[in-house]
Amino acid sequence: MAGVKSLAKDTAVYGLSSIVGRFLNWCLVPLYTSLFLPDEYGVVTFVYTVVALALIILTYGMETGFFRFANHDRWKDPMEVYSTALISLAVSSSAFVVGVCAFAEPISNVMECGGHSSYVVIMAVCVAIDAFLALPYSYLRYCKRPIRFAVIRLINIGVNIGLNLFFLLLCPWLMNHSPATVSWFYIPDFGIGYIFLSNLIASAVNFVMMMPELRGFKWRFNRELWREMLRYSAPLLVLGLAGIMNQTVDKLLYPSLAPDKADAMSGLGIYGANYKIAIVMVMFIQAFRFAYEPFIFAQAREKGDSKNQAYADAMKYFIIFGLLIFMGVMFYLDILKYFISPDYFSGLKVVPLIMLAELFFGIFFNLSLWYKLTDKTVWGMWFSLFGLAITVVLNIVLVPHYDYMGCAVAALCSYGAMMLVSYFIGRSQYPISYPLRRIGAYFLLAAVIYGLGMYVLPLSGIAAYAVRAILLIVFLAVVAHTEKLSLSSLLRR
Repeated sequence: MAGVKSLAKDTAVYGLSSIVGRFLNWCLVPLYTSLFLPDEYGVVTFVYTVVALALIILTYGMETGFFRFANHDRWKDPMEVYSTALISLAVSSSAFVVGVCAFAEPISNVMECGGHSSYVVIMAVCVAIDAFLALPYSYLRYCKRPIRFAVIRLINIGVNIGLNLFFLLLCPWLMNHSPATVSWFYIPDFGIGYIFLSNLIASAVNFVMMMPELRGFKWRFNRELWREMLRYSAPLLVLGLAGIMNQTVDKLLYPSLAPDKADAMSGLGIYGANYKIAIVMVMFIQAFRFAYEPFIFAQAREKGDSKNQAYADAMKYFIIFGLLIFMGVMFYLDILKYFISPDYFSGLKVVPLIMLAELFFGIFFNLSLWYKLTDKTVWGMWFSLFGLAITVVLNIVLVPHYDYMGCAVAALCSYGAMMLVSYFIGRSQYPISYPLRRIGAYFLLAAVIYGLGMYVLPLSGIAAYAVRAILLIVFLAVVAHTEKLSLSSLLRR
């Protein structure tokens, strides 16, 4: 239980930077949806979809590889592992920037950037910096320095948000009232390009803040170690690539599959904006992931059955809080929806499906420990490819008939299938006694409470919100009683 408590504390600190940061970024969505038309926001959605894909490719599993080999019996010096991985990422990221700059114009046409090749160059540099800095962030997690991790991330996010407000609100105002102050650098027609430029400047600031993690050790490149890390991480690259494709391929395919091709980018913008409402679940999963990988590799050194019990407890509490987040968002969706412009409300119907899909993905990530600890990462690759195939096929079948609702259904089916297959295969490869009956009971309880709060009780307005709050407390109280915890200790955990 001590290991799970440590995991919970680290998750809370990592979650602070992830939740607060993503919430602040989330607050930019109403700004974007009020300033830009759905087709323009569709371009932003498309570009960041490609960026997410590029980040996975450029880190090629080195984060998990670093944790594995820094804790490996054969390699006694973690700093040699760190240095080797850093040099590898520095070379590959630099090569990526050179390649993109050489073909910026045709790439901008493919990415629907309307001939703005500068958008592509800006984001290429941004992606290269972020990919390289993924390892220093991992190093902070390895050293169990979640506070510094959180502070740097929050500063980075704050800079990005501040620049967005500066370029999108203050500069246009100054152009109308005092043109001389900004006309020497501000270009009104650059439009959504200022979203990308803000991201680039924030990444550059992030690099400067990370300099202490790039000094104080001897830079070495061990070729044999590098080859072993690549062999270990290569399946994780495919896993990560297939995983991010599961999250993004619907947005990549949608413009060509949409029933109305003329309004495809508008539909993508609506879908992308409503996807952001489900960000609360994504934030929780991201915070958990930051803490979970160091946790499982550290627990692997423990003897006896205590480590397996810690893994089972981690799964149980993850699902409890995941269900709580799902119900909380859905119960108060009538309030949360105002984070986007009313022009985008037609896509709210995808939110529950996306929330549940992300919960399934979080459970799948929990289950992934067995192939990481047994060095059978190729299984993760196959699971992700299996999920990707389901996503692609269902998008092709459903989107032409059900528009972006088909994207949400495909995501739910894909993550659910990945979760189930990973569980049943992992049960024979690395058996862990997950409390399935209790977990199933919590799912059933959440379903009953959700049904009562959303469909059974004929209430509206403040009365409905009050009753739903009571229902959430009932869920927590039942869990606390079942787990023999006080309500306050459950919340702390």
